[in-house]
Amino acid sequence: MSPLNIKQGTSKHSAYDLRDPNAEVIETHTLAVIVDNESGVLARVIGLFSARGYNIDSLTVAEVDHLGHRSRITVVTSGTPQVITQIKAQLERMVIVHAVNDLTVEGPSVQRELALFKVRGQGDHRIEALRLAEIFRANVVDSTLESFVFEMTGTPEKVDAFAELMRPLGLIEVARTGVAALARGT
Repeated sequence: MSPLNIKQGTSKHSAYDLRDPNAEVIETHTLAVIVDNESGVLARVIGLFSARGYNIDSLTVAEVDHLGHRSRITVVTSGTPQVITQIKAQLERMVIVHAVNDLTVEGPSVQRELALFKVRGQGDHRIEALRLAEIFRANVVDSTLESFVFEMTGTPEKVDAFAELMRPLGLIEVARTGVAALARGT
């Protein structure tokens, strides 16, 4: 507490808030891009991001229409609102792109990530790792006398929390997939 009984950073108008009010806010958006299912399409879409210096936080690709030869690329990216608008506009201009949906803006969506965790440990650490896996609903997909491999599906935050709890128990490797997302409702 300060001498004036004002908690530091309690309001946007705090004297201790040193953020620039004119600075652009960086937002994270999940884009679902429906594209032709042809060779080289993924490289062209990703090339758009790399050529302009846009970052991709997560990427998944899956065929969604076998008869129509279409795939869905789910990209999680971040930037200012103007950058996100520019990314969507440039994607929509590509001939191979049929639709661009911003799941962050279009309403609630369900997002899940798949991760594999290799945990090495003995004695109490093994027991604690199994207990935590049960709490997080992680499945044991491989087990040896020295290690476990756990499989877990959940929000990126849940995957991060599980990894942090497993680190002191012997986490030695994590393999994460990109985020898969679908709009909620009809």
